Amino acid sequence: FMQSYTSCLPHSFSLPLTSNEHLFCSVVLIDHGSVTVSSRSRKIRQTPFLCIMCDSFVDCPPLGLESMRVHDSQIRASSTLRTGLGPHRGRLNIQSGIEDGDMYDGAWCARHEDKNQWLEVDAVHLTKFTGVILQGRNSIWSWDMVETYKVQLSNDSYKWQTCMNGTQEAIFQGNLNTETPVLALLPVPTVARYIRINPQTWYSNGTICLRAEILGCRVKVSNDNLDFRHHNYKDMRTLMKSVNDECPNITRIYTIGRSYMGLKLYVMEISDNPGKHELGEPEFRYVAGMHGNEVLGRELVLNLMQYLCQQFKEGNERIVRLITETRIHLLPSMNPDGYEVAYEKGSELAGWADGRFSYEGIDLNHNFPDLNNIMWNAQEKALEKSQDTSKVPNHYIPMPEYYTNEDAMVAPVTRAVINWMEEIPFVLSANLHGGELVVTYPYDCTRDWAPKEDTPTADNAFFRWLATVYASTNLVMSNPDRRICHYEDFQRHNNIINGGAWHTVPGSMNDFSYLHTNCFEVTVELSCDKFPHASELPVEWENNKESLLVYMEQVHRGIKGVIRDKQTKKGIADAIIKVDDHEHDIRSAEGGDYWRLLNPGEYKIIVWAVGYFPSMRRCTVGMEPRATICDITLTKTPAEVLKQIRARGGKVPQDVQLRVRALRLKKLRASTKVLNQRRESQRLSRHSSKARAAARKA
Repeated sequence: FMQSYTSCLPHSFSLPLTSNEHLFCSVVLIDHGSVTVSSRSRKIRQTPFLCIMCDSFVDCPPLGLESMRVHDSQIRASSTLRTGLGPHRGRLNIQSGIEDGDMYDGAWCARHEDKNQWLEVDAVHLTKFTGVILQGRNSIWSWDMVETYKVQLSNDSYKWQTCMNGTQEAIFQGNLNTETPVLALLPVPTVARYIRINPQTWYSNGTICLRAEILGCRVKVSNDNLDFRHHNYKDMRTLMKSVNDECPNITRIYTIGRSYMGLKLYVMEISDNPGKHELGEPEFRYVAGMHGNEVLGRELVLNLMQYLCQQFKEGNERIVRLITETRIHLLPSMNPDGYEVAYEKGSELAGWADGRFSYEGIDLNHNFPDLNNIMWNAQEKALEKSQDTSKVPNHYIPMPEYYTNEDAMVAPVTRAVINWMEEIPFVLSANLHGGELVVTYPYDCTRDWAPKEDTPTADNAFFRWLATVYASTNLVMSNPDRRICHYEDFQRHNNIINGGAWHTVPGSMNDFSYLHTNCFEVTVELSCDKFPHASELPVEWENNKESLLVYMEQVHRGIKGVIRDKQTKKGIADAIIKVDDHEHDIRSAEGGDYWRLLNPGEYKIIVWAVGYFPSMRRCTVGMEPRATICDITLTKTPAEVLKQIRARGGKVPQDVQLRVRALRLKKLRASTKVLNQRRESQRLSRHSSKARAAARKA
């Protein structure tokens, strides 16, 4: 995960990044000109001007507490021990005088020793905060430092949100001594105006004192050289071709079908090896324009493909890493017929619904098979028969027969997208809409046809994380001062909501993706205005750029690996991967590789496939923004071994016969042991019953 080093910090910085379960970034030590990755305990490079960046870090400079660019009036505190230890002294590397107690002491120190103390910095402008650097108190006579702390963010200094690490409040590692600065990176770069450092623990024989620097970038209108305008079908094809011409080595244009009016559904693939699925590399997709008049998603996807191409050529390390480690598919217009209707009328005259539906009048977000009720009905029947509901399929649910009929009311574009979803082993996706500011997650369909009801999936915690990642990095959604779009205040839900809790949507693409394939998908409502004016597109790009990138990076969370045959070492397709206590399974792809999105934690993984004995392994998902490798091998059953040999017309070798016989004996012994234990248990139970009966008679 160590991506780059650059001379972005002054020589005086020594930065130990201590490994901490609450941080997404691992251990780095920079001390006396040497760099050590503590988890590996080896030197990387000797240099006195070194700054390490990891996955969640964007190259944002210090705000200027140390350089005095930040004025004293911009720094406040919850309390102050005395004037010389006021908030104005909480600046990185500030030095104290020889005498303690004068006006020029070496830190900010709180009057009270409790967890309600804080040091606050006003960045004046909206700023994308990326990290905090902390030091203890500079003093000859005292030893004071903060050992752990939280970070809080606000846009008005009244309403504060604590920086989250998944579903928990992030606890950042502070200082182990008073002089060595410690850098902590926020799990997700976050836009706000104010930032607070909230100490949680401090040196036991000292008090709450700290010096700090804040890393952040001022938010401004885009400087990216992108084609900010609305693109009709012809313009869209031209733009996509220009991107392909500019970056032929990492892009490929392909089509997945046609609309009712014959317009092609173009997809841009961006990968270091376009046209090929690479073993172990996850597949990601963005789909826009399902509703033709919700056009912002279309333009953002077109902007995104331009941006990725340009930044890859310029050597942007974050983008290079994303493209080399991920196969990205971008579908800018799922409903091109509807878009052309809205485009003809223009931004202000398209109305609320013109172009929403396909040419045939179909709402595409209700046009996928309703697999939810098929699963729920099967579970209810199992309960009625007192059967185990865990035996009911919870993934790869087949499409109902009525849906596959030629006369079924299914749009050609829906069929095309379903075929696309079945052909490529997608892991993560987002469906870009417009008309609101909120991110919704499955299930979209409610049970028993309730108009609205919270209807969580088995992966509810991870879906909430995905939705939060996008919403918290979106500059408009994360602004608490924004007004509501229409009549629903989604800010009280932190701008995310379960789809069913908003309104029921039977036959949604999100639910179908989750229940029919391995792919997790959310819906992003990008803006109050479904068809914003072209002049607003640069601002909308800046509002969503970080969200689009950081959401794609989530495809590298959880576990991944390859399911292989123990003897041949070949990958096993369609192996079922079950996470214990998670009622949603996935399957391995054609080459045996799989990806299971999970939050940090320890998991028991059970895998089985036709003709193989099941296998179990425990895998731990850490806080780092990369998947844990969890390869698993399966052993063929004796019957399968003999079946394959005989199918080839060969004679069973003696050594194979012996191995098969040994496996059968092993299985027989195991089953005999279980039977004997069961019989002994029954005998003891009968004996105990007789003894109790005899005692009652006596």
